[in-house]
Amino acid sequence: MQNVTAASIVALVIELAPVVAFGLAAERMARGVQRWPVAARIAFPVLHVVPYVLVSLAQHVFRWQWFALYAGLPVATACLLSQAAAADPEQRGNWRDAIILLGLGLAVDLRWFDQAWPSGLRALNELLLVDIGLYGFLAIRQLSGVGFDFHPRWSDCKSGLRELVFFTPLVLTLGLALGFLHPHADMPRVGAAARRWVLIFFFTALPEELFFRGWVQNLLERRVGRRGALVIASVLFGLSHFNKRSAHFNWRYVLLAAIAGIFYGRAWRDRRRVPASTITHASVDWIWGVWF
Repeated sequence: MQNVTAASIVALVIELAPVVAFGLAAERMARGVQRWPVAARIAFPVLHVVPYVLVSLAQHVFRWQWFALYAGLPVATACLLSQAAAADPEQRGNWRDAIILLGLGLAVDLRWFDQAWPSGLRALNELLLVDIGLYGFLAIRQLSGVGFDFHPRWSDCKSGLRELVFFTPLVLTLGLALGFLHPHADMPRVGAAARRWVLIFFFTALPEELFFRGWVQNLLERRVGRRGALVIASVLFGLSHFNKRSAHFNWRYVLLAAIAGIFYGRAWRDRRRVPASTITHASVDWIWGVWF
């Protein structure tokens, strides 16, 4: 992030806290929330507005309409997913799930809320939407099989790196043939390269894998089966890149991202672990950024 201030650092810490908490103790967090009165469970996520208030006041860009959005959206999400949990205890997917996923996905992809944040701090918006989704789907909906777990497992590396090995020759061949990839020699120092991979892992790959694999593919499997869910989630993942690195529909990026989604999805469904697919995803993005 750029334009870093004391307020933005505090906001970042506040936004990272739920990610770490759910990553280390999702079931315990969900059980604790479920013991609260219903009204408290639904109203509690209004606190997600705090990071916006801190940053916007410090940067003199506070607007009441954005305050209302960031106060109301988390509560509406919790309310809808509470209804979904009651209407669909088998967790086969409910129209309310679809509305929440569509809204969160489009908000990020089309950058609906970016203008609420000062330049250089818009990543805080995406992290805030992750927090809203985590609370809604894990604490309120109690969606099973997500695999959002930060406890290290060798199987995550095994699954993630296996799919990387399978995918890399394919993407290199196709990417070069399409003129999408352009090799260059720009190898950073080891420390900088490692830091870059970590940043990609946590701030790019992890949110996308949580959304497309932990939530979308996970719910789709219960409706259309493993193979159908893998294909649909991968196509959606590809389409979410339609406006990346281009002012128009970037069909090359969409195609390669959809193919990548197949391998990311395979890594996730091996043991239903978001860290596994995140390793594949982060490594692909890192290789692309360093050498292409």
